[in-house]
Amino acid sequence: MSKRDYYEVLGVSKSASEAELKKAYRKKAIQFHPDKNPDDKQAEENFKEAAEAYEVLSNPEKRQRYDQFGHAGMGGASGGGFGGGMNMEDIFSHFGDIFGGGSFFGGGFGGGGRSSRRVNRGSNLRVKVKLTLKEIAEGVEKKIKVKKYIECNSCNGSGAKDGSSFSTCSTCNGSGQVTRVQNTILGQMQTASTCPSCNGEGKMITNKCTSCAGEGIVRDEEVISINIPAGVAEGMQLSVSGKGNAARRGGINGDLLILIQEEEHPELVRDENDLLYNLFISIPDSILGTAVEIPTIENKVKVKIDGGTQPGKILRLRGKGLPDVNGYGRGDLLVKINVWVPNNVSKEERKVLEKLQSSESFQPKPSSQEKSFFKKVRNFFE
Repeated sequence: MSKRDYYEVLGVSKSASEAELKKAYRKKAIQFHPDKNPDDKQAEENFKEAAEAYEVLSNPEKRQRYDQFGHAGMGGASGGGFGGGMNMEDIFSHFGDIFGGGSFFGGGFGGGGRSSRRVNRGSNLRVKVKLTLKEIAEGVEKKIKVKKYIECNSCNGSGAKDGSSFSTCSTCNGSGQVTRVQNTILGQMQTASTCPSCNGEGKMITNKCTSCAGEGIVRDEEVISINIPAGVAEGMQLSVSGKGNAARRGGINGDLLILIQEEEHPELVRDENDLLYNLFISIPDSILGTAVEIPTIENKVKVKIDGGTQPGKILRLRGKGLPDVNGYGRGDLLVKINVWVPNNVSKEERKVLEKLQSSESFQPKPSSQEKSFFKKVRNFFE
């Protein structure tokens, strides 16, 4: 099922400001919050959908890519988005501060609030992928080897030697936060901050894994399969959710950002979704006409050149260009006719050319349109 437009999901216009986006997302999140809609799967999906939309549109770089390329620029390589690839706790942790306080709604729905323990996040990775015009035209699956942090196999990413060597942090009692009450002129004020003992995780490792020194991640290589949609362009960036660096101790992985680069084609030049080709023909061919083979992305096609074709004429082969990345049709192949003039000729050829030079058929004959143009120019200067 195709994704809905992110602006439609939040109910805002494409020119919405950061404040308008935040207000719209807060409204949707409250409307579909699971505490308000218990056991309602549709409300849960709407909740995740709104989180995915806000995650993209609240990030200036991602919003720019989305405005330019649509969903293909965000999830075309991964087949999934932010909201669909994360559970509820991930979303609460990522966007909890939008409502203020340590919990998502500050306990406003009577559910006692959600855990405010810190969630570790892996960093994003950026790689460049080179594509041929044929790969761009058809879409392609690429397998790339990436050096990155991955989950430690010895402890399954927990950081503990036996997988269960944890104890509740005695400083914060597992909440990940410590509260402090201060007396001010306005009365007592309570503030919360990240627990300094457990760094907000709410637990302590009692016996660290020796393979990763308790971090839960190790440096290694991973082969990642990327599905690149047809019609991508030079400089376009795709995002593969969760394929960046692994997070410490079972947190949320970063994303893998794919920067598209185009390999130069030996004969064709890209102009957005159109392709350009320079065709050179001889003087006799331009006069008498001929049939030539034109290279396309898939194969070669035969094209008829009419007699009397003038240099600079453009032939348009419809649908022989590149597909639009958002599925809006396909470009054309534009063939520019160039007449090749030899630098040197033989004596016999020169005699023939001298004879043709005086022939009436070889005298320039401007068209009526050209004559009208020259007349207007002459009248202008008189």
